[in-house]
Amino acid sequence: MDVRYPIGTFQIEGEMNSEVISEWIMEIEALPGLLKEAVKGLDENQLNTPYRSDGWTVRQVIHHLADSHMNAYIRLKLALTEDSPVVKTYDETKWAELADYQFSVGSSLMLLEGLHARWAALLRNLSPADLKKTFTHPELGEVLIHNNIGMYAWHGRHHLAHITSLCERKGW
Repeated sequence: MDVRYPIGTFQIEGEMNSEVISEWIMEIEALPGLLKEAVKGLDENQLNTPYRSDGWTVRQVIHHLADSHMNAYIRLKLALTEDSPVVKTYDETKWAELADYQFSVGSSLMLLEGLHARWAALLRNLSPADLKKTFTHPELGEVLIHNNIGMYAWHGRHHLAHITSLCERKGW
């Protein structure tokens, strides 16, 4: 198994339809509970363990998910209310070095719980026309909302697998 990509890279397989999108939305909604369960009982040393050599710690992964998914939610709202807006990027590596990434994971887990509840509710209410709206990412180009839903469902599973596979390897 490639510890960097324990579930593989993001791929859209098969036909894009409402069932696929609904599954992705359910994955987005479920992520906070799965993360809570994955880190339940981990001590400070375990939370400060990198999931791979030269990788982020479990703590940094949790905080990264909160930051990344807040940005995704805001980008969605911009795409829904503006005509293909250009979104801002951020340096996730530098963000992971900021002081708040050393804080308890509890605040980010709570943030993810509320954010994902709102995000999933908004996603469930998108029309077919909304799903075809776009935003422009400076590095990725034009991004369709329906593809972005899949990307963030994958992103949550990807980082959850970093944590769960580390716990399995370490016998935690």
